[in-house]
Amino acid sequence: MKEIAKQLICLNFLIVFSHVFAQQKPVDLVNPFVDTVNSRWFYFSSASRPFGMVNLSPDTDTAKTWSSGYLYDSKYIRSFSHIHAWQLAGIAVMPTTGVFKGHLGMDSYQSAFTHNDEIAKPGYHKIVLKDYDIEVELTSTTRVGFHKYKFPKNKEKAIIFDIGARLAHGPTTFSKVWKVSNTEIAGVQVLKATGRRPKDTPVYFVAKLDTPFTSFKGWVNNELLEKETDTIQGENAGVGLIFNKKNAAEVLMKVGISYVSVEQACKNLETEISHWDFDKVRNESLETWNDWLSRIEIKGGTQKQQVKFYTDLWHALQGRRIISDVDGKYTDMTGENPITRTVSLDANGKPLFPHYNFDAWWGSHWSLNILWSMVYPEIMDGFCNTMVDMYDNGGLIPRGPSGGNYTFVMIGDPSVSFFATAYNKGIKNYDIEKAYKGLRKNAFVGGSRDHAGYEHNSPAFGGGMQYYIDQGWVPEGIEAKGGHLDGASMTLEYAYQDWCLAQLSKVLNKEDDYNLFMKRSLNYKNLWNPETKMIHPKEIDGSWIKDFQPVSKSFNSRGFCESNSAIYTHYVPQDMEGLIGLFGGADMYNNFLDESFHKGEELDFVGANKNHAASWIDYGNQPGTGMAHIFNYSGAPWLSQKWVRKVKEVYGDISPYGGYNGDEDQGQMGALGTLMAMGLFEFDGGVSVKPYYEITSPLFDEVTIHLNKDYYSGDKFVIKTINNSPENIYIQGAELNKSTLNNCWFYHDDFSKGGVLELELGKQPNKEWGVKVPPPSFSQSEN
Repeated sequence: MKEIAKQLICLNFLIVFSHVFAQQKPVDLVNPFVDTVNSRWFYFSSASRPFGMVNLSPDTDTAKTWSSGYLYDSKYIRSFSHIHAWQLAGIAVMPTTGVFKGHLGMDSYQSAFTHNDEIAKPGYHKIVLKDYDIEVELTSTTRVGFHKYKFPKNKEKAIIFDIGARLAHGPTTFSKVWKVSNTEIAGVQVLKATGRRPKDTPVYFVAKLDTPFTSFKGWVNNELLEKETDTIQGENAGVGLIFNKKNAAEVLMKVGISYVSVEQACKNLETEISHWDFDKVRNESLETWNDWLSRIEIKGGTQKQQVKFYTDLWHALQGRRIISDVDGKYTDMTGENPITRTVSLDANGKPLFPHYNFDAWWGSHWSLNILWSMVYPEIMDGFCNTMVDMYDNGGLIPRGPSGGNYTFVMIGDPSVSFFATAYNKGIKNYDIEKAYKGLRKNAFVGGSRDHAGYEHNSPAFGGGMQYYIDQGWVPEGIEAKGGHLDGASMTLEYAYQDWCLAQLSKVLNKEDDYNLFMKRSLNYKNLWNPETKMIHPKEIDGSWIKDFQPVSKSFNSRGFCESNSAIYTHYVPQDMEGLIGLFGGADMYNNFLDESFHKGEELDFVGANKNHAASWIDYGNQPGTGMAHIFNYSGAPWLSQKWVRKVKEVYGDISPYGGYNGDEDQGQMGALGTLMAMGLFEFDGGVSVKPYYEITSPLFDEVTIHLNKDYYSGDKFVIKTINNSPENIYIQGAELNKSTLNNCWFYHDDFSKGGVLELELGKQPNKEWGVKVPPPSFSQSEN
């Protein structure tokens, strides 16, 4: 019966979206409910702007980071909180009627809901709390959440501010809220440090209402205060705003937040919403999203494909959050004490770019780096400025900051590929010399690479950089307090990152560094075992590990970060020709990789039981997300066309029960899906001095990418297909700007000037097209 119910839900989604499909407006094609049965705290978004500081949405589960936030099959709404970010949460509110239960916690005051009267769109959410008969509408600007509550008549009414509650990543260490007037309150919630974000982090807020509250009811540690007071504070403190039964039929509330101060939260609120017109803000939010999404326009394809495309693109524009205020102020937590700083301002005193919070760029060279540099180059500029600011503040280019903290999430220094992609595509509005200095520091002992996962102790050594420099590989068995002590993955990622740094060295005329890092980029060969013919981890004494398995049922195969040798063996974006040579040539390599895809297809291209390590192919986690495109390098581009299409089909679900296999990961999988649907990719991450794009067959009849004229000279780049159909997945021939294109790739310079790429498709592979000149590889282009 449960499976039948799921099928009916999926059918209902198809019926609902068949109506908006006819309108062809990108924002209307986004389905926020995709894969929400497997939600993660930062995954679901409704009342939020692109990269918004505020991400206002319902919470059905709040106990932990995973399986939290909004989960589709949950039965209760626990709160509406304003921050759903990596390692950050905060400011939970809940309207109620009847007996006040705020002090008793969310288990007591949560409310049932149904999806029958629920609406979620980019920038908007509407839901009815069944236990209280309250209709809730939510929208937002970048830094302000806007609430609209319709209460039933003649009942006690309250809005709970449960700012001492635990939300997702950990408890609150201290909370304080005070009454400013009978239509305004303010406060602070201090988020306890986590294993990833090493310092307590305050979130400040101010809330203004259009309807006066008659009572300010506070509690500390689940005990209501007997005497009403204008200030409540403690380890677990909160308040309820009580309203007159008759006068509060509809209440509007604006909540501004800041990581700097209450005064800054108030400035954010007054600057972004100075009125009480809820519908105006909702419509502006929808239009903002539509403008962003319309940078890529598509024609053709199925309704399901269009919905998934714009849902993917929508996810690629959130997850990573703005943490600076409207005037550019932000909190730097890299030192011993918090410091308020300001981003660079223009001549009129306005911020040139926001300051961002983000999980590591781990794997983003196959997703966000490519998509953003093509379509949203200004976003890359903003993130590059954030990283340079953090280098100024704390002495390191960050791997992934949260709340102004260094976190050392995952491994290596993926920031270097981000900078190299940006700079080599002409995205240069930051201090590249300072960035290069920080990136070079990261490539040696004591830099960010030398911190193992979440290794906050100093000096760091868990990243094994001394081993890497001395012998060219990182062993297993390093004793460190950090996580992800996976020497084979570190070696492979460091080698790729060395190549990325070499590309920057080259263009910046640093020849000695170029030669050094190019040599180090070959270190992947030090873990190639000619007997197993795979990347094989080594012990500290230099011997091959004896318990080696290409795949395993554990989340981490020994030596590999959230993956295995079957996947990481292909992790050589900088030198595919060299890797193919180790396999014994293109035929042997293609046979091995093609067989891996056949094995992976049996598991829907994800680890068994969503355990990422057990499959030969895994598109549910970052290390394997470039593998289908490798055939373009190995002389069999038709196999890239085939397997990209098959992966897209498996990951094409638009119901709450599929779409990303449970870990969209802050826009990375959405960006990857967008690229695969357009038929463009960069296996080297777009890092090379002269970047280029590999081609596979798009899903659509036409894709138009509108170029940002502040960065690129062209107006638009159009991809057209001839004979496009579900069966015609193979490229028969191509033209670029009316000239025959026999390569399965073309240069970014051609893209940036604008033009038309035309692809003729057919049912059978054309094994003569795209094979004579493979995409550039280190071995062929540098030796």
